Amino acid sequence: MFQQTTIVGNVGGQPTMRYTPSGQAVTNFSVATSRKWTEASGEKKTETTWFHVSAFGKLGEITNQYLVKGSKVLVQGRLHPDASGNPRIYSRQDGTSGSSYEIIADNVRFLGSPQGENGQPQAQGQVDDGGFDDGPIPF
Repeated sequence: MFQQTTIVGNVGGQPTMRYTPSGQAVTNFSVATSRKWTEASGEKKTETTWFHVSAFGKLGEITNQYLVKGSKVLVQGRLHPDASGNPRIYSRQDGTSGSSYEIIADNVRFLGSPQGENGQPQAQGQVDDGGFDDGPIPF
């Protein structure tokens, strides 16, 4: 059995890195993906889906070093469900429910170079491209 998810979006906040008890680095960050369309009535619609991403080991160290809020990124990995096999369900502060899709990253590709806080371009790079073609993204 095999499962892989690929998302392309923007980093939603500054990544945070911590270490497991065994000393392995883990970087967590969120990615927003958006879909835009126009209804038959002419009304423009946008749907945004958020993903929580965890990158371990060297991949975690590099993503923590180079990703910043707003970075465009491609993430390949596997969905990590809750104990029942579903997305994690939570209650927002306003009482409504939400769900969280979590991905354990196998590959992270930096796609853009947004301006950093000091106005300088952010460094670009890639980690373990896993044979991913450098051509245009087909979606």
